[in-house]
Amino acid sequence: MSRYAYRAAATDGRMVAGSLSATDVAAAAAMLRVKGLFALELSEQVAATGGRPASRRQLAIVFRSLAALVGAGVPLEKALAATLPSATGPLVPALERWRQALHEGASLSGAMAEPAGFIPPVVVGMLRAGERGSQLDLALEQVAGHLEQEAELRARVGQALAYPMLVAGAGVISVAVIATLVLPKFALLLSDLGQHLPPTTRLLLDLSDFLRRDGLWLLIAGAASVAALISWLRTPLGAAWATAQLLELPLIGPLRLSLATARLGRALGAMLRTGLPILAALDAARDAIGDTTLAARVGRARERVAGGATLTSALEHEAACAPGALPVLAVGEASGQLALMATRAGDLAADEAARRLATLVSLLEPALIVAFGGMVAFVAAALLQAVYALRPV
Repeated sequence: MSRYAYRAAATDGRMVAGSLSATDVAAAAAMLRVKGLFALELSEQVAATGGRPASRRQLAIVFRSLAALVGAGVPLEKALAATLPSATGPLVPALERWRQALHEGASLSGAMAEPAGFIPPVVVGMLRAGERGSQLDLALEQVAGHLEQEAELRARVGQALAYPMLVAGAGVISVAVIATLVLPKFALLLSDLGQHLPPTTRLLLDLSDFLRRDGLWLLIAGAASVAALISWLRTPLGAAWATAQLLELPLIGPLRLSLATARLGRALGAMLRTGLPILAALDAARDAIGDTTLAARVGRARERVAGGATLTSALEHEAACAPGALPVLAVGEASGQLALMATRAGDLAADEAARRLATLVSLLEPALIVAFGGMVAFVAAALLQAVYALRPV
């Protein structure tokens, strides 16, 4: 599906300009004819890909406004127009694009999926799940809450990381000054004395010489490697590999699992409350997870449920959600209150994710201090060993 810009003549002689989505130019011209327009100019627009994500705080304001308006019965297209005054920056043209796409018959999730990356994929998935269950107002409310929590979480993380980043910056500068300014003069002094240097001192001086000679090329090569890795991780294959590997890490893996469980539980509970059967609800909730590896696990769990397994046993067998959510889901299945307990499991998983993230951030500061303190201690020990090894010639 591509987007085409057009300039067309209406039957009453008016000139109309705009854009629409179609499979090809012929289909776009046919859609214009259905609207009573004769295309004078029709050209394909180059869609932006990999756009910079919109601010979570600004998105939360927009979706909170949309949720309130749609919940009050305002048509979605009019709700988007009414939300324009509260939008800022790139969200202003984005709202206009979404409103135009809705006017052309697109769904809200489909409109927000372009350009890729501007709206977080998990938001698009939550909206798509709400559309499938005819609960878009509830999905908008959940998206607004999710974005507000994420914005608050990012703000807290930023505040918590401020001091560790300051420590890291000071450590890098200190090590660079020692390696490029202090050690060369010390090496010159020792060479003039003609002393035999201890192994640790020779290693330190060799490293200093390497950094002064090839440090710039090493920096360029490292930056190019990082850029190539980031480019590859943006491909479907690279993203799938990265999500699978992150789930295996000691601290990050459980954190990602808790976040995905929170989205799964909340989306599943919302879908079940609309009356969707469990298999259809799992299909819809899978889109809201925001993690390709875990979404695949939920897909396999769905097949087990279709084969007669309980939801709890299927999710446990596929490791598709956090272990702490399983007892809550089991209670929901046993009591016939799965929709309520799935939402409760999602809330508990969100709280667990917040605690895990706080723990991860709290460990970062001492880890940085120990790392840079170890480097400085190695430099000091190597220099002191050289000083103690001095002998009169």
